[in-house]
Amino acid sequence: MARLAVISGTGMSALADELLDFGGTQNTIRVDSKWGQVPCIVIKTKRHSILLLDRHHCEGDARTPPHEIEHRANIHAAKSFTPNLILSVNSVGSMIEELPPGNIGVAGDVLDLAVRPWTFHDDDAIHADRTSIFDRNASLICSNSLSNSQETTPIGIIVAQCVGPQFESPAEIDALVRLGADVVGMTLGPESRLIAETGIPHVAISCSSNWAAGRTPGDPSAEIDHHAVDAMAATLRARVKDCIIALLDNY
Repeated sequence: MARLAVISGTGMSALADELLDFGGTQNTIRVDSKWGQVPCIVIKTKRHSILLLDRHHCEGDARTPPHEIEHRANIHAAKSFTPNLILSVNSVGSMIEELPPGNIGVAGDVLDLAVRPWTFHDDDAIHADRTSIFDRNASLICSNSLSNSQETTPIGIIVAQCVGPQFESPAEIDALVRLGADVVGMTLGPESRLIAETGIPHVAISCSSNWAAGRTPGDPSAEIDHHAVDAMAATLRARVKDCIIALLDNY
């Protein structure tokens, strides 16, 4: 039986509804950890088990901002599901023409220069290898799935990590581009570091929900509105669902 853990956020709050036609059972659980409790949805069919985790989970209607997410609790919850693979679904701002808003790319590496360290090993020195962060086979499966619904699907994109919660400035984006980044987000860096420590295969897809600051074609001074970002990301749920199905069937 294939077991897939999916960590998602902006625009993906109704992802469980997209997966209702899987049939089977759907239950909400809470996973305890020393970093806090994490609510998850578990979908079980005869052939598959899926754990859905909203990285911005919070009590009530509020959403935990990116700089306050306790990534260790989230990755611990994903690991406790004993998945064959973890899929990160991240909303990003794009700096490349090949990934305009409304399209999804496949991550190939992470540019994370954030000051805050993320590790499960505060009391001993464990140095996880990050030479190949993302699983190649899973990345190709996602790329092939996405190519059925969009004209271009960049694979191997470099995802820059910024802490948020503010969007980046044009100067910051220019600097990230010079360092080799293709897109920028606020959550994949910590997730990729912690998942590397678990040894569980990891794949990440980047949902382009806006042009990065200063990169809007014809209007470099265009402002970025979070509500518009969330709405754009939400339009990509069906494609994310297709990736999930492809991974369950082929990985």
